[in-house]
Amino acid sequence: MGVRKKTIALCLYFALLMIPIYWMLNMSLRSNADILSAFALYPSDLTFQNYIKVFTDPTWYSGYINSMIYVSMNTIISLSFALPAAYAFSRFKFLGDGQMFFWLLTNRMAPPAVFLLPYFQFYSTMQMIDTHIAVALAHCLFNVPLAVWILEGFMTGIPREIDETAFIDGYSFPRFFITIFLPLIRAGVGVTAFFCFMFSWVELLFARTLTVTEAKPIVATMTRTISATGLDWGLMAAAGILTIIPGALVIWFVRNHLAKGFALGRV
Repeated sequence: MGVRKKTIALCLYFALLMIPIYWMLNMSLRSNADILSAFALYPSDLTFQNYIKVFTDPTWYSGYINSMIYVSMNTIISLSFALPAAYAFSRFKFLGDGQMFFWLLTNRMAPPAVFLLPYFQFYSTMQMIDTHIAVALAHCLFNVPLAVWILEGFMTGIPREIDETAFIDGYSFPRFFITIFLPLIRAGVGVTAFFCFMFSWVELLFARTLTVTEAKPIVATMTRTISATGLDWGLMAAAGILTIIPGALVIWFVRNHLAKGFALGRV
């Protein structure tokens, strides 16, 4: 009986969590006039015009392309810098390593608005405003420290004897790191890539401020969708549903390792 109550409570909990997503899906399948005219629990006059517009209007589908470009760039850059840094923290002791390790995470704790003005001034001077690399590098400020923390936890769980044995067998460090060490922490790399992807995908402040037209992402496009009649709720809801899909797919592929990732690799 207790198990049944827990199951019912869990189902109700997940149902409550799904209400906002269902409501957004409901709005995306209705016209803007229908949404503003009456309250409805389901679309009485089903339409896919909102989704068609997203895929046919260059302003919208280019936003998705721009988002995928700078998010992919950020994930690759973050992993490229975080992997060797995490290895150094997990294998070597040096002066101030503990303080530097904690300082890395303080960058993730700081509000993005603190760094917005320096970034904007620097990119304006370097003529990098409205470029994909500008947003990708700006997001590294928060993703690289988090990636180092997660990867260090995974790497610490790998015995050092594996490193020593490989070096005794004549492996160079690059060969050892790529062919032996990385496969051992592939779950950690996948989880880290997931966090970098998600934080960069949903970030709005940098993405909106550092872009104008050419590199404007979908999150910025959604905040600027207004016409003479007001906000187009159906169109924004359709864009929101499509924005959820990439994150849901990434979560599906790394779902078995997320708990360890949330614990920074220490479980």
